[in-house]
Amino acid sequence: SEGGNPHRAPRGTPQTCIHLCHNTLFYSTQRDNNNNNSGTYSAHSPVTPAYPTMPISFLLMVNKQGQTRLSSYYEWISMAERTALESEIIRKCLSRSELQCSFLEYRGYKVVYRRYASLFFIVGTKPSIHETENPENELGMLEFIHNLVETMDKWAGSICELDIMYQLEQVHFLVDEMIQNGHIVETNKGNILRPLDLMEREAQKGDSIYR
Repeated sequence: SEGGNPHRAPRGTPQTCIHLCHNTLFYSTQRDNNNNNSGTYSAHSPVTPAYPTMPISFLLMVNKQGQTRLSSYYEWISMAERTALESEIIRKCLSRSELQCSFLEYRGYKVVYRRYASLFFIVGTKPSIHETENPENELGMLEFIHNLVETMDKWAGSICELDIMYQLEQVHFLVDEMIQNGHIVETNKGNILRPLDLMEREAQKGDSIYR
């Protein structure tokens, strides 16, 4: 309507969650005094959908020699199984040519990977039990990997293997800001890096006290 909120959704629109490539907008609805639906878009306070699509089982960052530099698991897997799983998946990803697609299946997992210079970013997912309501989206997961790398580039300048090795705690913190309980909860680079910036400022204040 004229003079109204340009970001307001049409009346009667059901509650939904809209995902973009490099940002996430969440749409919330509420009822007004006339019992009509109204809602606005917000880039904050993400809401976990009732049936999350493509839950992440694990995230690996691996160099081209096949050495794991970071691993993060979101379902229980024993250490022996992790070692065997990582070894086989890494071997499969590294042996594939650039002409092959970035998706493969292994032991019930859908594996999505992408190479950046000497680093491979590998995400393992399990098909959703509600696949009919929420079809899987491997391309969306590929875009999430790209968003993760762009966020790490913004944090470290140009992310490399040494940044992960020597600042592993910060990298885990960054990943935890984006993924919680196997679900993507944040894709906005500013929101992800804000806690890291605050931590670095506090660390600098602490260092100055002892000088």
